[in-house]
Amino acid sequence: MPLLDVRALRVDSADGRLLHGVDLVVEPERRVGVLGASGSGKSLTVAAVLGLLPPALRATGSVRLAGAEILGLPAARRPPDARPGVVRQDSAGALHPLQPVGRQLALPLGGTRASARARVLDALGSLGFRDPGRVAEALPSELSGGMRQRVCLALALMTPSPLLVADEPTTALDVVTQAGVVSLLRERTGRGTGRALLFVTHDVAVAASLCEELVVLSDGRVVEHAPVEDVLASPRHERTRELVAAARTVGAHLYAAAEAR
Repeated sequence: MPLLDVRALRVDSADGRLLHGVDLVVEPERRVGVLGASGSGKSLTVAAVLGLLPPALRATGSVRLAGAEILGLPAARRPPDARPGVVRQDSAGALHPLQPVGRQLALPLGGTRASARARVLDALGSLGFRDPGRVAEALPSELSGGMRQRVCLALALMTPSPLLVADEPTTALDVVTQAGVVSLLRERTGRGTGRALLFVTHDVAVAASLCEELVVLSDGRVVEHAPVEDVLASPRHERTRELVAAARTVGAHLYAAAEAR
């Protein structure tokens, strides 16, 4: 049974239809990339999965997570295992600016204060922080963008849900930091980890380096869904071909720049 099963998802506003019957499947312990340009519908799809659609929008169809129908059920009313862990693009906005990050990481944890702190320090240490105690006491503004994104990943991993949703998590990062975040996502999701990943991006190169399947959206419709190797080797839809061509152009420029050094 699929872990996440989105069927015939439609989203309507007062001005018309925004999503036109989106189908999306994520199997347990698989990494699936959702690709598309701005306005393609990928953010609306993710909002429906997370239960975060604005009240002015009406969604129909089906979104099932671990066999339970969750479409239309706000995030706050869902059981804990039906609330996917989320890593967002804006790490600064995702964290409370006036609370130490350790306190924020401890919020979803039960048990004593000492046990919660031990779990927080262990989580931070496992994500590459050499001094997790110092990081736990820091405010988000005292950390770099890459460090904040790793904190957000730790927060997402604190949730009991077997699904992790990464919504453009590398867009605001430099190439080196981006590679580090992708590496951590690869380590913490996929086969043998107990977690699947829904990775949302406009960057086909980043998605291809991480995901096993790619779903391409355009104008609120799924226009391609195939294993990553097939999408790269023979993209079928015009939008997919444009994304792949753009990724190859950027890659060629980066290679030329490295050779020039």
